[in-house]
Amino acid sequence: MKTLVVIPARYASTRLPGKPLLSIAGIPLVVRVLRQASRCTSVTDVLVATDDQRIADVVRAEGGQVMMTPPELPSGGDRVAFAAREYGHADVVFNIQVDDPLVGPDMIDPLVDLLAKDPSVSLGVLAKAIEDKAEEADPGIVKMVFDENMRALYFSRSPIPFRRNPGAVLYKHIGPYAFRRDFLLQFCEWGPTPLERSESLEMLRVLEKGHEIRCLETSRDTIEVDSPGDIVKLEAYILEHGDDLA
Repeated sequence: MKTLVVIPARYASTRLPGKPLLSIAGIPLVVRVLRQASRCTSVTDVLVATDDQRIADVVRAEGGQVMMTPPELPSGGDRVAFAAREYGHADVVFNIQVDDPLVGPDMIDPLVDLLAKDPSVSLGVLAKAIEDKAEEADPGIVKMVFDENMRALYFSRSPIPFRRNPGAVLYKHIGPYAFRRDFLLQFCEWGPTPLERSESLEMLRVLEKGHEIRCLETSRDTIEVDSPGDIVKLEAYILEHGDDLA
């Protein structure tokens, strides 16, 4: 099975301008994500999809592959789909965010295995049990619920399920999206749906169109870089665990 990882990277960012090029313990953020994805034994190719020459230059200096994308593309998902079309044949296409440098083989390889073993899965995502109660009410943390067969029921920025009684574990979505290529291209043709617009969550587009998302539980967390405070947390993590992350 041919697996393509695409890392969408744009220079503009409201909170952190030039985010892909920010130095994290001496290494540009986009390079950290590229290195992690390149360590995966199940991955055939890794591309950084960008419309910015500065990002492209840094990636090429690292020895990475770059796909230049049109500047008018509205989202990272559209950049991934553009790269998947231009790349040609791939069975599975991963969307790995440029602000998520802790995503590694222990998260990517199991998703590849899931899609390889079950042809019915068109999209696979990771679920991580929430351990910090502060995350439950944080709208920046995407919560999720799934059925007994690990099929997603809903994603929300609100705490779900509502805990009227004890018993349920709260989960959040982290890390990459693993698409079958044809499904990714179909997904991008649909356009935003009402629940997706309301929550600002692309995964709801899939559910609103009546398609399945398969969830896979992971025990390790990530640290997404959205603020200067996240950089401090990430550098502390790297100092403790080193650069060769799982």
